[in-house]
Amino acid sequence: MYREFKQAVYDVLDDNNQAYKVSRVVNYCLIVLIVLNVASVIFETVQSFYDRYWALITLFEIFSVEIFTVEYVARLWVCTLDDRYKGAVKGRLRYMVSPLALIDLMAILPFYLPFLVALDLRFIRALRLLRLLRVFKLSRYSDSMSMLGRIIKSRREDLLITIFIIAIALIISSSCMYYAEHEAQPEKFDSIPSAMYWGVITLATVGYGDIYPVTPLGKIFSAVIALAGVAMFALPAGIIGSSFIEERQKVRDKAMEKEIEIEVEQRLEADIEKALEQDDICPHCGKSRHEPVARKGPAVAPRIKK
Repeated sequence: MYREFKQAVYDVLDDNNQAYKVSRVVNYCLIVLIVLNVASVIFETVQSFYDRYWALITLFEIFSVEIFTVEYVARLWVCTLDDRYKGAVKGRLRYMVSPLALIDLMAILPFYLPFLVALDLRFIRALRLLRLLRVFKLSRYSDSMSMLGRIIKSRREDLLITIFIIAIALIISSSCMYYAEHEAQPEKFDSIPSAMYWGVITLATVGYGDIYPVTPLGKIFSAVIALAGVAMFALPAGIIGSSFIEERQKVRDKAMEKEIEIEVEQRLEADIEKALEQDDICPHCGKSRHEPVARKGPAVAPRIKK
């Protein structure tokens, strides 16, 4: 009974078990709850809205935390049924440090932490912003978010190289701009780290306009760096974009292969049934071999009269 109930809970919470109707209903309800939580965190910053509905917001927060806590505890309980988390203690510890489990924990931690540890009020307010991490719980139920995670994991080397190149470009551009503009604008380019702020907004082609070069050499550096920024920030976008296309093609290929396998199995079953039916029919009389043969004439031969 215990094992059956645990398996039933696992099937309900299994994100890949969308064929199970109860699992789909639970997932959809959790998605709606996550979206409403994020909306609540956003709108409660509107003072007039919060003053009017603070009681409703508080009750909804308590209700949401209870649901998310039950979900987290249930997932922690049934995770040992997954082959990746075998073991009552070690398996659960491995599950607790998995990305999705950490997101689930961070979604409820801001509510419980002030009751466990004495914290400063400002830190508590900042901690409440962690509730926005609940939006990342949607990645558990979104194929696109899951696909993005797989893409980043598979292309992490390429993305790390791109980040490394951007970091080198930022250091070089900030250093050059510091030596070009420090004497003309010592209050804005007082050090290389402060010049990195200008380097970031220039490489990202944002250009707030609060810091800009005034010397001819600085303007030349600025133009070159801005053009380089367009090319460099296009690299990760191109890598992720091409990987999305490849991943989508893989998904289509797998779906097509599955359809072909199902079609082949159905045709094979039909051919087997047809062959069995043909083997069951007598080639001479055209009747089933299992059909009883009707006797012709009397059942007992008549006696010959002497």
